[in-house]
Amino acid sequence: MKTVTDETIVPDGTTRSAPTDSWLADRVRVTGDGTALLQVKLGQLHCSFCVATIEKGVGRLDGVDEVSVSLAHEEGLVTFRPEVIDPQQVVDTLRSLGYSVRDPRKLDSYDEERAEVRAERDRFQAGLAVTVVALGLMSYKWITGHPPSLDIVGRLFAYGPWLIAGLAAAMVFVAGRPILAMAFSSLRRGILNQHVLLEAGALGGLIGGLLGLFVAPKTFPAGDFFSVSVFITTYHLLSGYASALVRTSASESVRRLLALQPDTARVVRGGKEIEVSISDVAIGELVRVRPGERVPLDGRVVEGITAVDESMVTGEAMPVTKRPGDEVIGGSVNQTGSVAVEVTRVGEETFLAQVARHIEESRALKPSIIQLVERILKVYVPVVLVAAGFAVALWTLGDWVAAGHVDLPRAIFAALAALVFGYPCALGMATPLAMMRGGTTAAGKGILTRKH
Repeated sequence: MKTVTDETIVPDGTTRSAPTDSWLADRVRVTGDGTALLQVKLGQLHCSFCVATIEKGVGRLDGVDEVSVSLAHEEGLVTFRPEVIDPQQVVDTLRSLGYSVRDPRKLDSYDEERAEVRAERDRFQAGLAVTVVALGLMSYKWITGHPPSLDIVGRLFAYGPWLIAGLAAAMVFVAGRPILAMAFSSLRRGILNQHVLLEAGALGGLIGGLLGLFVAPKTFPAGDFFSVSVFITTYHLLSGYASALVRTSASESVRRLLALQPDTARVVRGGKEIEVSISDVAIGELVRVRPGERVPLDGRVVEGITAVDESMVTGEAMPVTKRPGDEVIGGSVNQTGSVAVEVTRVGEETFLAQVARHIEESRALKPSIIQLVERILKVYVPVVLVAAGFAVALWTLGDWVAAGHVDLPRAIFAALAALVFGYPCALGMATPLAMMRGGTTAAGKGILTRKH
């Protein structure tokens, strides 16, 4: 992805030096009513809460009419008014929310996608290693009845909780740093999502562990609290890696479609055949296509008779005979005779490019069941946070009214339990990944699904 640096007015009204994506102009399509469509590839999506975060954060921008995000394919489609907002502002907002943005039609975007999968894998593997160590320390305590300890000058020093404390801090602030940054960015915009809920649980575990280390070790088992931070952060990293892995394998369809078009064409110029890049071929030029070669661009046969295999493009199993005057599709395979083809469409106007664009835009639309899940999830996090707050109020203020004392330890345990058990990523992932699996299976059988 090529970028240049420019002074950009970002959505919060400040001016800063920001990357300007040169490919954006080619990905904006103006519709008949004057609005524009921007279709982008997104990264670092985890579940439907990420979709809700993007739709809420970008949808608040002046000039943005509609935002549609497909978790299954990591595609975003933004409808906006170009006279009010620049597409670069949309991209800057997406990045400020913690998500990567790239050109969906460039081959290096697939390389970036795979690099993100590797990064997710490395973070999860690091988290898994930390979890195994923490689980081992906790198991030792459960079996022996006391944490791992050392005898130092006649005094027993329990180093187990301190070791788990270091592991928890590493998980939350190092391996889980991208999650923490996304949670902070969401909170700054008044958005409650799974990152916010995860960090509430993880930081709650750290606070409980610190209370156990320095305030009340008998009331707050430090190792148990710190382990909560380790375990839920690792689970979040696992969900991110699993979803990224499956989505990457499903996004190869457009790449395979665009790969049907050859990189070069044999153009007839001045009575000679010259091999040039596809991008250098103009409408009206003649290209020579020999048997066994792919037709480079959409055109019309002007010389020769042949049979063309269009199965990879149209699904038609039998070769189609082409005579002078017949249309041919770029990407189809010339089988028998040598033909001269007059080019009629190039660039984004070719059949393959249009099909790829429609597939990409349709993948950014969501089925009704996904929309239903997302409506539910929009109120899920606030409900969990309210439940945690209610637990604190019940065992502090409520207990004081009923019994005349405050049970702060029980309040902390209850609040942390609500946050941990309310962690929603499994709920947010289940329906989208099930839909994606079904869509991938259908696509493998030549079936494309619509929005509803």
